[in-house]
Amino acid sequence: MLEVAVIALRWLQYGGGVVLLGAPLFLLYSFKYADAPNLEWSRPTLRLAAIIVALGSLAALVAQTAVMAGSLSEAVKPASLSFMVTGTALGMAMVVRAAAALLGLVALVALKPGRALWSVTAALGLIVAASFAWTGHGAATEGPGGPIHLVANIIHAVAAALWLGALAALTALLLRRAGPDDFAIHRALHGFAGLGTLAVLLLVLTGLVNSWFLIGPERVASIAGNLYGQLLVAKLVLFSLMLALAASNRFRLTPTLGYALETGQPSVAAMSALRRSLLIETGLGLALIGVVAVMGTLPPPASL
Repeated sequence: MLEVAVIALRWLQYGGGVVLLGAPLFLLYSFKYADAPNLEWSRPTLRLAAIIVALGSLAALVAQTAVMAGSLSEAVKPASLSFMVTGTALGMAMVVRAAAALLGLVALVALKPGRALWSVTAALGLIVAASFAWTGHGAATEGPGGPIHLVANIIHAVAAALWLGALAALTALLLRRAGPDDFAIHRALHGFAGLGTLAVLLLVLTGLVNSWFLIGPERVASIAGNLYGQLLVAKLVLFSLMLALAASNRFRLTPTLGYALETGQPSVAAMSALRRSLLIETGLGLALIGVVAVMGTLPPPASL
């Protein structure tokens, strides 16, 4: 039961973390003009993400301590929690993550929606995303390759947050769309293409580095022989499906919307197609981080 709780809490933290970084960054680079759409939804959404990360991190600290100590009653003892925080990188990372999320929550309560708030939130979201590297396999590699693996893991987590957080913001925009927002939404979709491509490139490159350390080239042929490898295959399938949808959005659906807006034709059908595609892509993203949450609790093939 504790192992299931650890996985669920990892999934919640990943979900909240990607929104806390990717969504405000998306808002920063997408809406610099006076005709920006109504973004009143952004602050409550980011508040919820910050609360999920903060509470999820603290709950995960207790759950992970319980796994290591052998029981929940032992985990809640001050001595056990103190050792977890001060004696392990895992515990310290969770505390840092919770503190960054709480600071983000304070900013989201104190500041009005705008570039200052999004900048502060994105900076704190960057800390949250980077902290995931210390609660995964990237921090366990020893020897000369350890720093390389850790840096690759940090970049991987940040790139994933850039993509998935922006995807969540785009989905929220289309779900709350009003007719006058169509031009601003199209411009945001068009602008996301460049950053999305960069995020995907970083994910692929750092994913190869991580696989080198966690699987090893000599084990690639037998990758499906254990649960970790099977989940990695599932992750790659989900990633490929998301790439296919993203390519369709960029090269087919977004240009179709642009043409309708330029020619004065109704944009309802184009917006509906984009909304449907983004909802599916978001669902695949949630499934993907669920797979990652499970993988983080399993020993990689290289350690067997």
